[in-house]
Amino acid sequence: MPITRRNLLGQALCLAGAAASSADRKLKVIVTGGHPGDPEYGCGGTIARYADQGHDVVLLYLNRGEKSCPEPADEAAGNVRVAEAKRACEILKARPLFAGQCDGHAVVDAARYQQFRDLIEAQRPDVLFTHWPIDGHRDHRAISMLAYDAWLAMGKAFAFYYYEVSDGEDTLMFPPTDFVDITAVEPRKRLACYAHASQAPDKFYALQSQVTRFRGVESGYLQAEAYVRHAQSRKGLLP
Repeated sequence: MPITRRNLLGQALCLAGAAASSADRKLKVIVTGGHPGDPEYGCGGTIARYADQGHDVVLLYLNRGEKSCPEPADEAAGNVRVAEAKRACEILKARPLFAGQCDGHAVVDAARYQQFRDLIEAQRPDVLFTHWPIDGHRDHRAISMLAYDAWLAMGKAFAFYYYEVSDGEDTLMFPPTDFVDITAVEPRKRLACYAHASQAPDKFYALQSQVTRFRGVESGYLQAEAYVRHAQSRKGLLP
């Protein structure tokens, strides 16, 4: 086919239409975390922005923040960490989901890999976030491995990002590739994090706020959340 201005214009219109269709499509976003509170602290602003754009966001916690393992039925019924997670999700317009492991007793083996993959497959995500694997908490490292394995096993079919929490105390050696401006939604992120009242938010939010302000300096925003996109991940799906 000869190259003409008409052909070039038609191709450009098709590409623009495809991009607009992708931008208008409702996404399923999963943000995994070792414990109730981790997704909120690391990605709360990004979660709020996705939700405000009409996307379906699920916060998938590896455990319920149990006091003991296994969790007795009477403790499970009144688990304050679960109640806090539900409240935080309401603030962010997200939904909570729990992977069924125990706080501080994370297991990564063939059975857990399959269980976690089944969870992810049932949700059919377009985007998945997880902890950076170089982290001081074993539960963070565990869910990072489980999430990465699920992404590989599912043919890298969705976007895959790592996030940071409590730099210097938990996350270490984090080299961002992407940033999300959270300036306008930071107050809502703060409320969601403070919903986890049993987890010393005055201490931990102060540290996380330092991180988002520094990432803002890096990226040119007042406050930002930073991510590492896997080099083989889909692009262009951050809010």
